[in-house]
Amino acid sequence: MNVKLGNNNLEGTIKIPPSKSLSHRAIIAAALARGQSKISNIIYSEDILATIDALKALGINFRMEEDYIIVNGGNLHRKMDVINARESGSTLRFMIPIMMTIAGKMTFEGENNLVNRPLDVYISLFDRMNIRYEKGEKALPLTVYDTLKPGIYEVPGDVSSQFITGLLYALCLLDDNSKIVVTTPLESKGYIDLTLDVLNKFGICIKHDNYQVFYIDGNQEYKCCDYTVESDFSQAAFFLASACFGSKIRLKNLPLQSYQSDKAIISILQQMKANIKILNDDIIVEPSITYGTTIDLANCPDLGPIVIVLAALSKGVTNIINAKRLRIKESDRLHAMYLELTKLGAKIIELEDGMIIYGVDKFNGGICYTHNDHRICMALSIASQKADGDIILFDADCVKKSYPDFFKTLHDAQKDLIFLNKLEMARYVINDLDMQMIKLFEKRMQASFDVAMYKKENGLPVYDAKREESLINRNVLLLENQALKDYYLHFFKTLLTVSKEYQKNEM
Repeated sequence: MNVKLGNNNLEGTIKIPPSKSLSHRAIIAAALARGQSKISNIIYSEDILATIDALKALGINFRMEEDYIIVNGGNLHRKMDVINARESGSTLRFMIPIMMTIAGKMTFEGENNLVNRPLDVYISLFDRMNIRYEKGEKALPLTVYDTLKPGIYEVPGDVSSQFITGLLYALCLLDDNSKIVVTTPLESKGYIDLTLDVLNKFGICIKHDNYQVFYIDGNQEYKCCDYTVESDFSQAAFFLASACFGSKIRLKNLPLQSYQSDKAIISILQQMKANIKILNDDIIVEPSITYGTTIDLANCPDLGPIVIVLAALSKGVTNIINAKRLRIKESDRLHAMYLELTKLGAKIIELEDGMIIYGVDKFNGGICYTHNDHRICMALSIASQKADGDIILFDADCVKKSYPDFFKTLHDAQKDLIFLNKLEMARYVINDLDMQMIKLFEKRMQASFDVAMYKKENGLPVYDAKREESLINRNVLLLENQALKDYYLHFFKTLLTVSKEYQKNEM
């Protein structure tokens, strides 16, 4: 799916979708509880469907209704020995230890970038605890042969809290007590709070010593529970940014007492001097001039893409810090946002674990690539409000991963958007490539002139036929299609002729 977005603002009341993080946790807890649970306020995104399918491998039955799901949990047994987590990091990292509470071999698979997302935390634990496993060069597929045993689990806190959550869900089912010792400062503490809160609602008690040591009693039992999933602050963040850019919208039923880490978007906007008001559970943001500041993403990495858009359109300089984990998400989000926003005219310096962003008043229009990342796609969609021309998004259906109705929500809020067919998109791509070629051509002509001037100043022959022929032959070898080779030979020889004429005229 490809979409063209105009630069108009949104209008109306926006219903924010349910928290994906809490949906995963509640559905899994319900599956582990003997009896029937009802989980309300659910959307069936690709990631949530991946978790449901993984739990079916444990013999769990579901009745999926439009906005709620009935989970018939307990009586866990293996029905399959392969789980495909698709592209869901939460599904994978939560389910590995849970599946290991039941004897038998299990293979975990994934799709696209999930096969590269690190599982080193579990692999190190397996090595230390003599748990047999098999894997290749990439993280997936991973086959595990042994079950979890009670004990002391040392886990770093600065890689992903998902590993800790997975262990918390599983260790309480074992026949003796366990401890999780966090060996480095814990990032994304809010996600652990979400986990502990959901576990508590489903009857599991976990104690901890200031998040450094978690004490897990064995032989606990999950209790069935009716649970309503909160609205998602990470999705609300896109619309809060949209309101800063001029949209007249109201966001309803955001749980301001939530443990969600991404609630930090409120304090970030306040820090950037946005005009934001809170009335009960409604948040109202008026069009705002925002200002650069220092933004720490250590505990809220999912806010990264939209915060980068906000910073790129703020007065002054913004420093994004502690953002290295953005590189191991569905895409390398730091680099992806750098590539796409600089293409639109943003001024960004990319660092290893952050960015320095110099604010501009507006973006250019143009073609952007989503990098198959739902949050990149949604952030660029909101960026279109502050663009001089249309923004074309290539591969925009990646929003299905977390927010399948995202573009419907934009359309319902009066957003000017058109879905493009393959022919229309191909024409936009050709035009974009032509623009890139023009810029490259200008750079090549200048470089050719610089080379010629250097040769002239140093008494060297300006034209080197032998070298030009070797360049042609080298480049042709990179092409596999014979017809393309013939066209390229013609193109490159013409280019060299033009280059010579340019040098003569300039010199």
